Amino acid sequence: MPSVKISAEVQTALSEGAPVVALESTIYSHLGLPSPANREALERCTAAIRAHGAVPAITAIFDGEPRVGIEPGEHERILGRARKTAERDIVVSVTQRWEVGATTVSASLALCAATGIRVFATGGIGGVHLGSEETGDVSSDLGAIARHAVLTVSAGAKAFLDIPKTVEYLETQSVPVLGWRTDDFPMFYARTSGVKVPMRVESPSEVAAIVAQRIAWGQGGVLLAVPVPEPDAIALDDLQHAIDTALSRTGDVRGAAVTPLVLEQIAEITAGRSIPANLALAENNASVAAQVAVALVRSS
Repeated sequence: MPSVKISAEVQTALSEGAPVVALESTIYSHLGLPSPANREALERCTAAIRAHGAVPAITAIFDGEPRVGIEPGEHERILGRARKTAERDIVVSVTQRWEVGATTVSASLALCAATGIRVFATGGIGGVHLGSEETGDVSSDLGAIARHAVLTVSAGAKAFLDIPKTVEYLETQSVPVLGWRTDDFPMFYARTSGVKVPMRVESPSEVAAIVAQRIAWGQGGVLLAVPVPEPDAIALDDLQHAIDTALSRTGDVRGAAVTPLVLEQIAEITAGRSIPANLALAENNASVAAQVAVALVRSS
């Protein structure tokens, strides 16, 4: 088993079979939300998980050491500057002893799999980028979701991606894509992308049963797509205009640098409306994930 430092609280919860929800750290770093929204997101997400009786486990790399669960006194390290760390980067971050690595979806799922955590909450996953037929740009998040037997709870995929191809890619990788009380695949800040989800689910116990079956069959992960709460959502037409404008401003930027740049531009174009939406969806995802984690423990 890889060397991973697990916090005392998370280790106790895992040993006792208590519900645990993992969280990535990229969203809380300078790569995700701007300050002080990143701090608010961290506080709201961890509080939402605890409110349902689960334990939050923030994933990160500190001084070349993979971490699952960090202490409150270490939160400041996440809120500052960090190096974006995908699954492929974990071994490099360990070897080169990166000071602070902010884990993405793929890295967080790898750490979940290594420590036995079955439920993970994030804002939105990466996916197939627009123009991928020429660039081949497909997020490693999708492969990680397919490979690791963990439930990923998200508000769909990042809004500026090719959503139809992202959903299709997940289907080709045999990933069950579930819509949380919706028939539509959400588009991060918007409640719908115009793409239908293959399967709709209504309750935490139903999701937990599906996850349990995937584990029993020795299969990979599951994606639960949860729409942003309606009061905080951005209308699809307004969001599409913001995305088109933001993408036109990226110039020659490619790869991992695109995401933070486009998110920053969308926040500017929407006059800051994207930030409250991002906070709301992250908190809501954490809440739903905690409910599923509790149901999964009760059913075992």
